[in-house]
Amino acid sequence: MSKKPFVTKEQIETIARTYPTPFHIYDEQGIRQNAENLKKAFSWNKGYKEYFAVKATPNPFLINILREYGCGCDCSSLTELMLAKAVGAVGEDIMFSSNDTPVEEFKYCNDLGGIINLDDITHIEAVEKACGRLPEKMSCRYNPGGVIKMSNGIMDNPGDAKYGMTKKQIFKAFELMKEKGVKEFGIHSFLCSNTVTNEYYPMLARLLFELARELKKKLDVHITFINLSGGIGIPYKPDEKTNDIFAIGEGVHKAYDEILVPAGMDDVSIFTELGRYMLAPYGGLVTKVINEKHTYKEYIGVDACAVNLMRPAMYGAYHHITVLGKENEPCDCIYDVTGSLCENNDKFAIDRKLPEIQIGDYIFIHDTGAHGFSMGYNYNGKLKSAELLLKTDGSVKLIRRAETPKDYFSTFDCFDFYDKLISE
Repeated sequence: MSKKPFVTKEQIETIARTYPTPFHIYDEQGIRQNAENLKKAFSWNKGYKEYFAVKATPNPFLINILREYGCGCDCSSLTELMLAKAVGAVGEDIMFSSNDTPVEEFKYCNDLGGIINLDDITHIEAVEKACGRLPEKMSCRYNPGGVIKMSNGIMDNPGDAKYGMTKKQIFKAFELMKEKGVKEFGIHSFLCSNTVTNEYYPMLARLLFELARELKKKLDVHITFINLSGGIGIPYKPDEKTNDIFAIGEGVHKAYDEILVPAGMDDVSIFTELGRYMLAPYGGLVTKVINEKHTYKEYIGVDACAVNLMRPAMYGAYHHITVLGKENEPCDCIYDVTGSLCENNDKFAIDRKLPEIQIGDYIFIHDTGAHGFSMGYNYNGKLKSAELLLKTDGSVKLIRRAETPKDYFSTFDCFDFYDKLISE
């Protein structure tokens, strides 16, 4: 098994003449096909809707592509809500799932007509205070606690997560919300991150469908949607098996027919909030080799750093690397591929087997289309890179310019700081 970049060395050499490295580049064709497949996989559910997790890749050009396939926006902050508004995703195209939320953000979401998904039972009072009354349609986030295990060994520990309500709390929350005028209810839950298995969503669906059936029976509430959130992952390593979204959709369908339909709940809409699955494989970080170092190890220095892609430094996450133009050469050299930050964890790869690398080579770091650019920062005064879109016709569009030193200095109280600096 192998991972192949969606661009060639020749394409990147041409692109880099206009847009210097490093930059993130996205594959429009791949994004569109993936969105179409997701839509088909859940087409059995009349009310199905994907709320793209804006935090994963907050770029309006990419969000607008997804909106062509009916996607809304999953937002978790004021600025994400503002971005959704800017692209026209208002009303029930917004799902607002946040935690430790400032009350003014609840009001802003409500003013846009978005659906508020409560992380904690105390937020009922906060929303009521912010909005004057509770909206008629609301959702609550459920945390079942305990440890989640699956047959392929994937597991997580929701009981250690700061998100969501206990079962007792969600029953109390629904009861209180009903008393305060809420007429339509939703249930939301996120248990595991980046699962590479077709088992996770159907397992979560069964858990939430059974909870929904119990809530309806005991409280006589109208549950109109169940939000499976995110969690469907991607294979970052070449030898990992990819998820089958059609098998996942059918697994949820089976649970729906077995649990909700007999309970007279066949009008419940299924929602998802995918980010990584939607965009990660369709983005890559392109960087140029600018240095090599031979000490106790062999180091390859590139012009990107953890500012451009934090996951390897933060989590030790694996991202596959292709040396463009050397795809068919033997991987018989062992390198650490590093950035220039004053941090020893600023490494894209450690002891990675790669073809022999020379200064001037272009490196394609795979699967950065989600949680790549969005997690960037400015440590060491480093500037965020450009984002480019490889369009279906083969042309390239700039969808976010690279930051400049003027951007970096612009938030100082003395707004003419930069002008003074360059005039001296």
